[in-house]
Amino acid sequence: MISELKVHPGDQRNRQWFQIVAILIACISSLNFGLSFGWTSPSIPNLLSSNSTIKISFEECSYFPIIQSLCLMGTCPIVAILVEILGRKRCALLLSVPYLISWILIATANSTLMLNLSRLFAGIGDSSVFTVLPMYVGEIAEPNVRGLWGNMVGIGVYLGQFIINVIGAFMSIPHTAIVCALGPTLHLILFSFMPESPYFLLMKGREEAARKSLQTLRWKKDVDEEFIKLESDVKRQISEKGTLRDLFVKSVNRRALIVGCGLRAAQQFSGMPAFGVYTQYMFEQSGSVFSKSTSSIIYTGALLLIMSSNMFLMDRYGRRLSMMLSSIGCGLTLLVLAAFCYVADNELVDVSSVRWIPLLGMVIWLLFAGSGLGLVPILMLGELFSASVKGKAINVVCIFFAASFLTSTKVFQTLANNFGLFAPFTFFGLCCVVILIFSYTCVPETKGKTLEEIQQMLRRTK
Repeated sequence: MISELKVHPGDQRNRQWFQIVAILIACISSLNFGLSFGWTSPSIPNLLSSNSTIKISFEECSYFPIIQSLCLMGTCPIVAILVEILGRKRCALLLSVPYLISWILIATANSTLMLNLSRLFAGIGDSSVFTVLPMYVGEIAEPNVRGLWGNMVGIGVYLGQFIINVIGAFMSIPHTAIVCALGPTLHLILFSFMPESPYFLLMKGREEAARKSLQTLRWKKDVDEEFIKLESDVKRQISEKGTLRDLFVKSVNRRALIVGCGLRAAQQFSGMPAFGVYTQYMFEQSGSVFSKSTSSIIYTGALLLIMSSNMFLMDRYGRRLSMMLSSIGCGLTLLVLAAFCYVADNELVDVSSVRWIPLLGMVIWLLFAGSGLGLVPILMLGELFSASVKGKAINVVCIFFAASFLTSTKVFQTLANNFGLFAPFTFFGLCCVVILIFSYTCVPETKGKTLEEIQQMLRRTK
């Protein structure tokens, strides 16, 4: 096991590279989520085409993300218990199996029922990304490593969305599923060699195992100073009452929960998940000069590139300011797109020569979304909560996220079908105004702070 490797006694420098490796391998699970989440984008047009062997309507296709979200909501309470019993590592490994089953079902599907079952198993796997992964990354990394490389939780999702759109544009649905099944397989193999969270080991009273885990993660033998502080922090946090009631009654926990749920809702109602699920359909309806698959590849490729670039800027300027600037830019861009779609739908002006505006507008929207809304909510999820309530808190946030995602995607579909694309653009643009106010008044700045320092800051916040 990697966690049992002997570190050279004379090497006392703090080497961060192994923390980064552990985060990257752990984030293969977020890549799996991105593949699964983005599967609908290239697949829905193929399923609705006359060449499809499975007869299905657009209304039936719209329930794919809903089934996945409902299953995520139902699974989260179970995972919240398992992660405190089995640990972060074993729970993450266990939840890679449903992703593998999901892709097998898609590869062999000959009916709508099999596709719906694949979404159900994908929802079970999603619970790892939204509960276990943020906890693991937040607990194994030092503040300066977590601030930058913790963003890989989000980057993995966007990488997965890009890959599935590229593969889906050139391969059949079964062949795409076979390729995507390599993701959970790779995670099962590589992550089995990673160490368990020292936080979890200390919570279980396994001091020697926690010390070895910390030595591996810091890649040095002398971790006494950090270990003593970490042990003290964990003991203080778990000494506090950690019931579900305490999560809502105690002000520090309630404050963290409001921020966590608010950030997750902000991400959904900025329009991001709706655009991700219905990318190709949206550009087809807006009359883009590019093909559906090309528009989708450009969108997800720009999303990945921008998010990857902006994670360095976000670590420099902090979480709160990034969220505020991001919400302003996204809101203005969405309102401009709403105006364009209204003019085009009602034929107020001939826009045939500027049909590229929706694609350009979405790229500009991505620039702003990537500066905060796309990454901050995911990164902060592993930072906000005390060890005594972390499992329960992330469970509640995860359920709230699934409900928000379900609502936002259905709102997008309903408004677009009944009023045209200008309606959801307007709705999400106005939501960004609310997000700006929330970011200014409620979101704390956690940049450069340890998990214990964040808890103390939340206690002082009025």
